[in-house]
Amino acid sequence: MKSSTHAPAGSPDAAPGPWDAGQWGLLVVLAGNMLIDSLEVSTAMVALPSIGRDLHLSLTVLQGVVTGFALGFGALLLFGARVVDRLGRRPVYLSALVVFAVASVAGGLAGGPVLLIACRVVKGFCAALTAPTGLAIITTAFPEGRTRSRAVSVYAFVGACGFTGGLLLSGALTEADWRWTFLFPAPVMLVLFAFGLRLIPASASAGPARRLDLAGAATLTVGLAAVVTGIVQVPGRSWGSPLVIGAFAAAAALLAAFLVIERTAADPLFRPALLAHRDLARAVLGAVALNGSYLGLLLVATFQLQTTEGWSPARTALALLPASLPLTVTAPLSGRLIERFGTRRLIALGAPAPLLGHLLYLRALTPHPAYATDVLPAMLLVGIGFALCFAALNVQAAAGVPAADRSAATGHYQTAVQTAAVLAPALVTALLLSSGAPGSPAAGAYRPAVWLVVALGGLGPVAAMAHRPVRRSASGRTAGPHPAARP
Repeated sequence: MKSSTHAPAGSPDAAPGPWDAGQWGLLVVLAGNMLIDSLEVSTAMVALPSIGRDLHLSLTVLQGVVTGFALGFGALLLFGARVVDRLGRRPVYLSALVVFAVASVAGGLAGGPVLLIACRVVKGFCAALTAPTGLAIITTAFPEGRTRSRAVSVYAFVGACGFTGGLLLSGALTEADWRWTFLFPAPVMLVLFAFGLRLIPASASAGPARRLDLAGAATLTVGLAAVVTGIVQVPGRSWGSPLVIGAFAAAAALLAAFLVIERTAADPLFRPALLAHRDLARAVLGAVALNGSYLGLLLVATFQLQTTEGWSPARTALALLPASLPLTVTAPLSGRLIERFGTRRLIALGAPAPLLGHLLYLRALTPHPAYATDVLPAMLLVGIGFALCFAALNVQAAAGVPAADRSAATGHYQTAVQTAAVLAPALVTALLLSSGAPGSPAAGAYRPAVWLVVALGGLGPVAAMAHRPVRRSASGRTAGPHPAARP
């Protein structure tokens, strides 16, 4: 009698059966929200010059529109996990959808910077609640094995498409009115909420409710906001300004308080000891370099091309597209690439590419740069670096961490990635203001900011040289990237 070559129906390696209507609907809701969260990262970038002209805002204030979302996402990500543990996945997820919709309307109708930036912070917090929670819902709603892997792949792929889609959508909507870039998510979120009421399952209690740590979350969030305020105010007010001194003093006090609170807490949000794991620390450094330099370059390019060169928002969006498109194309293949080449090789190959792209962008800092020879090569190299490093860094972050600490390690990694998205645009903004850009007819005024981007990007190869490969499990598989982690 011949033995069967097929896996048992209930085994993880069994061929995935067709999803039922409820599973399809649930995945559409979760992936749809993930797409909006990802779109939100990039939609504001191309619209910044138009917002500034309409609301008469300086770059000092405008950078807060970009950093506000990252601040709400990164600083409150670990806190958001506690909220979900305390209140449950379903009520938190559904509530976040509604709040996101309300914040979208309020931000789109804002007549000044305070409400606009506050809404961006709120939307970032909503993303911090829903992005990791959506993945957790998938792990309980889809059977283990290929069925779940396929659902996670769809979720991750949609998230990877978001940044590219956000650039295109922002370019198109800003041509009509920049407010549409903030208003459009509202009806989508309400539709997702209506379907989510029926499709998102209730989750069983995971155990005793953990301490929320409101004090830790508040000191970290306000402390980072104070750092950004101090950085962007230096060019216009000097280091001796009471506002600058006060902002940095408040930041130092708040961040010191955060560390004290976390060190003395029985169940802290932040665990510095996790960073003693070399794989996590190196992945954090690599992701900070990748994400920080990427957003910094896009900020420079957006203002140079629109303000100095007079390009339209739509043309600018298309010009930036090659920096994000390679990741979208390769995202479905990321698991296979890691299996074939390993994380160390991918990171070593990918990390130098953005740095070379940043250096090449210095050629674009001339009057009327040629897109095909000055801008496009730089954007393509940055995009290639993302395509090679993105998933590998995510996997590497948890590779050397004990299984019990991997969820916390992933949260710390994502927090670091989003913190880079807060600080890098602020530093680039300060250099742009110091050199008289944007608005200067001299493209060379952007040069100091690009050199800062080069310096940030240079941290990537440093981290890559120190990486060790991820060891494969007995089955020969490696874990896939967390779709909410977006370096």
